[in-house]
Amino acid sequence: MDWTPEQINQLTRMWNEGLSTAEIGKHLGISKNAVVGKAHRLHLPPRPSPIRRTGPRPAVARAPAQPRPVQQQQQQVQQPPAPRPVPAPVAVARPVTPRVLELSSQTCRWPIGHPGDAGFRFCTEHALQGKPYCAEHSALAYVKKPAKAGEAA
Repeated sequence: MDWTPEQINQLTRMWNEGLSTAEIGKHLGISKNAVVGKAHRLHLPPRPSPIRRTGPRPAVARAPAQPRPVQQQQQQVQQPPAPRPVPAPVAVARPVTPRVLELSSQTCRWPIGHPGDAGFRFCTEHALQGKPYCAEHSALAYVKKPAKAGEAA
């Protein structure tokens, strides 16, 4: 916005009169943020924030902290629980998944895992007619948008 000398004079006068930034903005036909920015650039005296409290803060009455009673117990050193044996991973024989370009139009192309991981594969179940996914993955991939009120189905 280009400020004319007349607008700057009006802004300064209304600022010194104590009008709010919103009132000044309405009078000049601009936003209150434009008023604040121009007042800052003109080094006009700052206004006190309406959020800040001018008086002292009220003291909050707090009850003095009570010392906690120390229970006299025998010092027993607890042994950490013995680690459970971890079963060895069972190797599952999975067929080697073909690359995406090697999949046919009848196999599900839903990716399982992350492409950089060793276990990455494709679903390869039977795909639905005209879809790249099986019934289970089609239900995940193709979600119908709910009809808005008043629309015909």
